[in-house]
Amino acid sequence: MGDPHRVGVVGLGVISRAYLDTLADHPEVSIVAVADLDAARSAEVAATIPGAEAVSVERLLAHPDVQTVLNLTIPAAHADISLGTIEAGKHVYVEKPLAVTFPDGRSIIERAASVGVLVGCAPDTVLGTGTQTARAAIDAGLIGRPMSASAVMVTPGHERWHPNPDFYYAPGGGPMLDMGPYYISALIHLLGPVRAVTGAASRLRAERVIGSGPRTGQRIPVGVDTHLTGVLEHANGALSTITTSFDGVRTTAAPIEVHGEAGTLAVPDPNYFDGEVRLFALGDTEWRALEPQAGYAEASRGIGLIDLVRADDQRPPRADGAVALHVLETMTSLLQSAAEGQRIELTTVVQRPVPVPLTSVEEWRAYQPYGH
Repeated sequence: MGDPHRVGVVGLGVISRAYLDTLADHPEVSIVAVADLDAARSAEVAATIPGAEAVSVERLLAHPDVQTVLNLTIPAAHADISLGTIEAGKHVYVEKPLAVTFPDGRSIIERAASVGVLVGCAPDTVLGTGTQTARAAIDAGLIGRPMSASAVMVTPGHERWHPNPDFYYAPGGGPMLDMGPYYISALIHLLGPVRAVTGAASRLRAERVIGSGPRTGQRIPVGVDTHLTGVLEHANGALSTITTSFDGVRTTAAPIEVHGEAGTLAVPDPNYFDGEVRLFALGDTEWRALEPQAGYAEASRGIGLIDLVRADDQRPPRADGAVALHVLETMTSLLQSAAEGQRIELTTVVQRPVPVPLTSVEEWRAYQPYGH
């Protein structure tokens, strides 16, 4: 059957549990080392994974048994850890966003290419049956030629539930860099790459009040815009509007809608893998749900790393660094456009990732030969 691909995990915060639940018992992956700035946390996590060693971050990046580093650090550390991984000659799969600045993201991709290692990046939620079924419907012509889309994310802010929400309101944070990767990645899968953007932004409050944990009631400063609306011009001529907000309360808008000449698709929340895709075609009198037609069924976070492990010369990774860099440039260009009041053309060009055929949970959790 071959040896499993050996992975080291850096950063053992809240999101790490979802990844570990997916990867720890997958036959193609072996978690051999974990690291966190909190050594006690590293030891606690390692004790739950047979064969895993708790080490320092420096030791993990240099670990001779690690082939790929899963980088789950906070966004501000993504670039440093990813570049350190690449310099050690290892592949890296990083939690979203790829980096907090476009130049840092470009450095990761360029350096990886020069060293000859792979870069993968979340979100991998768009590889689930929700986004992929909607993509299959578009590609099958169920809505005719797609002309436009809308993407909406409205929340009153993460300080209500997160005990240490400071980084959401510091440079590199904000609703666009936090949640934008899900929506923009989905729009790229659905409609293709973006060629130009126009954005506008605002900031409702100068301070936020922490609502949970030991710091409840503490005020933190807001150093970023907390509401952003933008227009994405796709290379195929379609126009998407996107709203990401930490200033609203709730919305009745579909997370994503795609409009075509012959119908409209309601697409489920791209922060999740599945969900109901609904179609309203010309001549219909009501919405109708589509059965899952594509995507990894019952998937969970970490499927993107498995997809990377299974990639080969014929099929590149679907949640790869090139797409992540394009998403990052789209987001940072929206922020730049909002600050400068002008339309910005993007410099990165990517292809839509290869679609995911409908793949049962038994299939994606089973062993398959891999190339890396």
